[in-house]
Amino acid sequence: MNPTQDQKGTGGQKMPGRPQQSNILSILVIGIVITFVFNLIIGNLTAGQKRQVEYGQFIQLVENGAVGQAQIDDQQIAFTLKDGTSEAVLREILRLGSGEPRSMTGQVYYTGLLEDPALTERLLKNSVAFYKPIIQPNPIRDFISSWIFPMLIFYGIYFFVMRRFSGMGGPGGMMNMGKSKAKFYDMEKNTGVSFDDVAGQDEAKESLVELVDFLHNPEKYKQIGARQPKGALLVGPPGTGKTLLAKAVAGEAKVPFLSLSGSEFVEMFVGLGASRVRDLFAEAGKHAPCIIFIDEIDAIGKSRDNQMGANDEREQTLNQLLSEMDGFDSSKGILILAATNRPEILDKALLRPGRFDRRVIVERPDLPGREAILAVHAKKIPLGADADLNEISRSTSGATGADLANMINEAALRAVRLGRSQVLQEDLMEAVETVVAGKEKKDRVLNPREKRMVAFHEIGHALVSVLQKHTQPVQKITIIPRTTGSLGYTMQAPEEEHYLMTRSELLAQICTLLGGRAAEELEFGEASTGASNDIERATKLARNMVTQYGMSEKFGMMGLESLSSQYLDGRSVFTASDASNAGVDQEISRIINECHAKAAELLRVNREKLASLAEYLYARESITGTQFMERLA
Repeated sequence: MNPTQDQKGTGGQKMPGRPQQSNILSILVIGIVITFVFNLIIGNLTAGQKRQVEYGQFIQLVENGAVGQAQIDDQQIAFTLKDGTSEAVLREILRLGSGEPRSMTGQVYYTGLLEDPALTERLLKNSVAFYKPIIQPNPIRDFISSWIFPMLIFYGIYFFVMRRFSGMGGPGGMMNMGKSKAKFYDMEKNTGVSFDDVAGQDEAKESLVELVDFLHNPEKYKQIGARQPKGALLVGPPGTGKTLLAKAVAGEAKVPFLSLSGSEFVEMFVGLGASRVRDLFAEAGKHAPCIIFIDEIDAIGKSRDNQMGANDEREQTLNQLLSEMDGFDSSKGILILAATNRPEILDKALLRPGRFDRRVIVERPDLPGREAILAVHAKKIPLGADADLNEISRSTSGATGADLANMINEAALRAVRLGRSQVLQEDLMEAVETVVAGKEKKDRVLNPREKRMVAFHEIGHALVSVLQKHTQPVQKITIIPRTTGSLGYTMQAPEEEHYLMTRSELLAQICTLLGGRAAEELEFGEASTGASNDIERATKLARNMVTQYGMSEKFGMMGLESLSSQYLDGRSVFTASDASNAGVDQEISRIINECHAKAAELLRVNREKLASLAEYLYARESITGTQFMERLA
């Protein structure tokens, strides 16, 4: 296989028999409809240029010298008027209203032909040019010109477009809409991705290493009666490395890799997605052993609910995928990998053993995992002697692999921008702040009063944090506006990784969030809009304590909400009654008010320190956690 070119399917071959006849019939029906509409439009336009009058009105117009020329057929007389004819005469004879125009440019009038022996004499006497058509109407000729000829033109245009834009029926053309869009990769030569390039996901790699070994050494598994898993589902938040893991599996196995997205199966026409699934598995059978990777499989694997508005095309595609996964022989070495961040909406039939036998969870990395990921990406750039990846990993709790890769890249860009050949620790820390809070917004200049208010607000956060137990150390405080909209922020970093939070820690965190508002009220006697994000986060924590963590005095250990889309937005769904909902609001309000009162009391006792630190921050705009603790002491 040539590693520099994508292998194509059999899209250039014409399909014999019924499918081709069906295409011709469809073209014929479309041509008839278009021709009918064309004749209907032409007929309406022609009819709009003619106006019928009575035979007596025609005779009056002739005798008044208003008729210019006439054409006499077997059934009617068509005529036009002379220019300069008196408008008053026309309105009187044709009985035109006051608002109706006398005539239109190119207006043709017609009337029925009656037996009138004196007609010829009247026409000659009033100098009317008249004639009878030499060629009589021919129904066959009219049918050919009105129906057959337009259909031939339509087919010619269709044939030209097909040859022009579909590559004469080649791969990817219009006649191959049902063909698979999967791309073939020789992973050994093309991408070079291996498990060494994936860090921070040791458990996920351990689950996938066995699949690679099965592709390499199937005999040792067959001797004990084990069968190869048909598929593995990679589940986790966006940016955690699901696609990278799939490429690493193919790179380690050194087999062809068919990669495509679930959305590529979904088409406007019913049946095309199912056709692509059939073609995909047919191609996989030809190149076995190989790996099929379907990214964002929830696009076609959504649960079939049979509700109004259900997508028949998606359901047909899913049914075909289920059938193909049941039908192929795993002993040939075909492995299916799929990725999603919405496992809760997948169809149960897709998740059962025998289809996706394994679910591999790809979570956000922990502290050692983040440091390992930073080390992998830092290999590509020269680091300075002061670079400390462990400190960076402690400052990026909750970051995904994609976030960490972006931070390393931002640090390298900053070093180049400042004319350095190495990435220093300050570049890495600034990159963390850029990814988390946005770039510094230098064009936004605060007036002195607002700047002092922001300084007191941020020192209020930091001071309430250090005056409590169960809080995280302060790492940096700044009042420089950022592009995300914040006018300042207080960065805190945990000393060690935490997987559980106690009720005391949650309450301390809420107090810290409300410390900024409490400092504003204490110093300026009123609140500002700067605490909106703090209030939102504090309210969310308090609500989780009441509805999910069982930490409420009123409701106790009662679950009132459940999580939906835990790997995306983590939206909560309230599962209790409306009466309980009102009680939840009261309990949240109580927790918020108590924490706000505690934060205000801590700052009131330490008001001199609050003012001193705020003025220090006002003068410097940014201080480190070390500077803050030195001034506090």
